[in-house]
Parts: sequence; structure tokens; C-alpha cells
Amino acid sequence: MEGKNTLPDNPGVPINLTDENFEEALKKYNVIVVDFWASWCMPCKMIAPVVENLAKKLQGKVVFGKLNVDECSGIPAKFNIMSIPTLIVFKNGSAADTFIGAMPEHVLEEKILAVIGD
Repeated sequence: MEGKNTLPDNPGVPINLTDENFEEALKKYNVIVVDFWASWCMPCKMIAPVVENLAKKLQGKVVFGKLNVDECSGIPAKFNIMSIPTLIVFKNGSAADTFIGAMPEHVLEEKILAVIGD
């Protein structure tokens, strides 16, 4: 289990986040977008490929993480997640902006880049 939860240095794919590794991820990555989702959520399924594409496209600038709200309840409760998908952009460990619902890739990319000032 030791190596399984090690966070990669510069991932080009969304990383799996849990209640256990969430704080470590906030410390490790300057900018991380966390997708709060569930397997039964249709809009979550719609935005999943968007998140995967942006993880590749923005590699080196932004890290993407996915946190399953059914498997991990502590972090979603901490951030008052009431609707999914909810994406929170964290800059330097603090929540900088929140987006709720599925959206086209170019819209999400523009919103993220506006938040991180790129």
C-alpha cells in the first residue's frame, strides 16, 4: 500500500484523491483542480473525458484530481459539496474558484486559465 498512494510529480492524467491523500495533494501541487464525482452521476460521466483531456493539455501548469464522493465523505463535507460534478480550483493550497455541473472543454479550460492567471 505504501507506493500505491504516492502522488506523481507531473501527471498528465487525473490522479485519484481520497480523504487520506487530499491534504498532501494540496501541499504538493501549486494548482490542482479537484473533480468531486460519483459513478452513478450522469453529468459526472459527461465531464470525465473533458477532465482527462485537460489533464493532458495543461500538464505542467495544472494537475487534475478526482475524488469519489461515495467513497470519501470527509473532504466533500469540509467543502460543502452539495451537487456533483463540482470542480474546485485550488491555488497554493486554497480554494480559488468553484464550478458546478458539466460544461464543454473549451469553457472549463477558459475558466481554469482565468483563475490561475494564464
